[in-house]
Amino acid sequence: MGLIRYIKEEIKLIRERDPAIHSNMEVFLYPSFKVMLYYRIAHRLYEKKHFFLARWISQKGVRKTGIEIHPGAQIGKGFFIDHGNGVIIGETTIIGDNVTLYQGVTLGGTGKEHGKRHPTIGNNVMISTGAKVLGSFTIGDNSKVGAGSVVLNEVPPNSTVVGVPGRVVKRGNISLPQEEMNQIDLPDPIMEDLAILQHENEELTNRLIDLEREVREMKRRTDGDNG
Repeated sequence: MGLIRYIKEEIKLIRERDPAIHSNMEVFLYPSFKVMLYYRIAHRLYEKKHFFLARWISQKGVRKTGIEIHPGAQIGKGFFIDHGNGVIIGETTIIGDNVTLYQGVTLGGTGKEHGKRHPTIGNNVMISTGAKVLGSFTIGDNSKVGAGSVVLNEVPPNSTVVGVPGRVVKRGNISLPQEEMNQIDLPDPIMEDLAILQHENEELTNRLIDLEREVREMKRRTDGDNG
């Protein structure tokens, strides 16, 4: 892909994903736009085994944007980082098409692996603010990771993951992130568990009240018979 065509596609992508951008010129100030230019150059050098030069350019991108993408990472089309300060993407990360990351996301390793150490992110995935995906496993296509989640295990396609550690709380959501980049209306497993406990507590309380009423009635009858 030529540079001009690439820039035009990036401008279109960022304007589609971020309503805060009001003109094409603003895109040139956008951290995601800048860091991806650095990454594309560094990645080509990395593939040609110019590792030092690739890292040097990559680190320039970090200093300019606050986003660290290792030049060895593999990133597909339609990749978007919204307000990307603090985003870290490790060397062996593989990212599919139409993936959206928010600020503070880490795609990292656990420190105990060799070879493929970082996650594989499927197509049409959204990873929300502050989420950490750590290890060599796959986040399936069309999945969402909630804000602040820590994901340590495989995620099936079409899933929603929340919590620390992250767990799948919803399946079958296949809406694309660019059409529904909603970080708020995600299931809350803690509140769901509390609601279940509250319901069970109410049932237990009602049962105790019924038992007390039955005991009083039995006592009344017994006293009446003795009288």
